[in-house]
Amino acid sequence: MYAIVEIQGQQFKAEAGKFLYVHYLGDEKKEGETVEFDRVLLVDADGDVKVGAPTVEGAKVVCEVAVPLVKGDKVIVFKKKRRKGYRRKNGHRQCFSKVVIKELVA
Repeated sequence: MYAIVEIQGQQFKAEAGKFLYVHYLGDEKKEGETVEFDRVLLVDADGDVKVGAPTVEGAKVVCEVAVPLVKGDKVIVFKKKRRKGYRRKNGHRQCFSKVVIKELVA
């Protein structure tokens, strides 16, 4: 059984027992706390597919916060204009939260 769920504007495939890296959930979410996502777009229960319009009624994904803050890989942004003496170097690391999916309620 799996579900397609929308979390903070992004769509993820959720299966029970799997990990997801979602955008940072904020300081209010602590490790071990349960989080419910109710914007379920599709549910597949052993071949029985339910597609929502836009969401499936009564379906939700129950997750537990495993690690509240995980930083992604560093991305280097480098801008340059040749022969002008213009160079800018900037780095960025995206913040994520690691959640483990406990159950899918359909």
